[in-house]
Amino acid sequence: MKIRILLAIFLLSVMVATNAQKSKTNTAPAVTDEGYKFTPVVELKATSVKDQARTSTCWCFATTSFIESELIRMGKGDFDLSEMFIIRYNFLDRLKDNYLRQGKGNIAPGGGQAHDWMIVFKENGIVPDEIYPGLNYGSPKHNHDELNDYITAVAAVPVQRKKESDQYHKIVDAILDTYLGGIPESFTYKGVNYTPMSFASSLGINPDDYVEITSFSHFPFYTQGVLEIPDNWRMARFYNVPIDELMQIMDYSLNNGFTVNWDGDVSERGFSHEKGVAIIPELVKTEDYSVTDRARFEKMTLQELSGEAYKFLNLFPEVKITQEIRQSGFENFTTTDDHGMHITGIVKDKNGTKYYITKNSWGTERNPFGGYLNMSENYVMAKTIFIMVHKNAIPMAIKTKLGL
Repeated sequence: MKIRILLAIFLLSVMVATNAQKSKTNTAPAVTDEGYKFTPVVELKATSVKDQARTSTCWCFATTSFIESELIRMGKGDFDLSEMFIIRYNFLDRLKDNYLRQGKGNIAPGGGQAHDWMIVFKENGIVPDEIYPGLNYGSPKHNHDELNDYITAVAAVPVQRKKESDQYHKIVDAILDTYLGGIPESFTYKGVNYTPMSFASSLGINPDDYVEITSFSHFPFYTQGVLEIPDNWRMARFYNVPIDELMQIMDYSLNNGFTVNWDGDVSERGFSHEKGVAIIPELVKTEDYSVTDRARFEKMTLQELSGEAYKFLNLFPEVKITQEIRQSGFENFTTTDDHGMHITGIVKDKNGTKYYITKNSWGTERNPFGGYLNMSENYVMAKTIFIMVHKNAIPMAIKTKLGL
């Protein structure tokens, strides 16, 4: 009898633990191969991982996720907001900009950043994803290949004719309606009638509460300057701080319940979404390893040896990043504006090295961790282009320096 009772208690405890794990909104990668085992330090809530698929609109997926976490933080509840609503208006804004630049604007696929999200939100509102999923072309996943081709083609016409005619605007709207769907003037959500603007107002998000911050030395620290990257077609100005203070802002944000909207470079070999890790490794130093490993390393060429780090089977020492290394990467174009993601927490590996829990927008099936990865502190220091945070997520001393 006692054995049966103990067995029942054990099974009940397993069920409770399993259900608790399933109920977590935010799941970070816990283990990658033998070397990378992580211990959570800070885990903030986020909505489910989405798949941008073939759209090149990571900036919108990252910022939407960031705002959804803000709504959770503010006690507003869980929302699934429409990325495609923002993207549709971004198409219109970029086409106008391209015309005024006489065809030299940015109408490439994607073509946006965090501030573009905020501008569209402020001027046009937002709707839930269920109201505007943006899949009006029979595809189960987003695919903007054909849409982008049509937009590129039609964008050339008013430039050539030196006029945006009424017919041109109707054609653009028809293209966007065909692929994404028409914008609803009003809709009902959870029993309440809204317009896109009234729904946005109900969320309580003030775009003026959010700032973009970078860290480069080609314009003065504690000032605002334009980042010379193609997707900054609005010529937005970013606050600039030393890299150590940028990292302080990120840590302060996360430790005080604010997530971080991240934009940076994911083209390095040390970035592996598949393995759930991003690092900036030094070349392998054989003296750091066992006799067995050293014997194996001695048989490798230098190229094979340097590639050993990218197998992510062992913890590797990383390059110590400085402001000078960051600037050099930006100016020699090895650090580029590739991708936007959403940072939701902090973990540490078995050596105590800090990593940032990062929610990607490549779906849940492309790595074993539900679409999350962990970027090392050195990777973030080296490869961040900019971050967006709430003003209250900035330490007071830095806020004062920035005049916020």
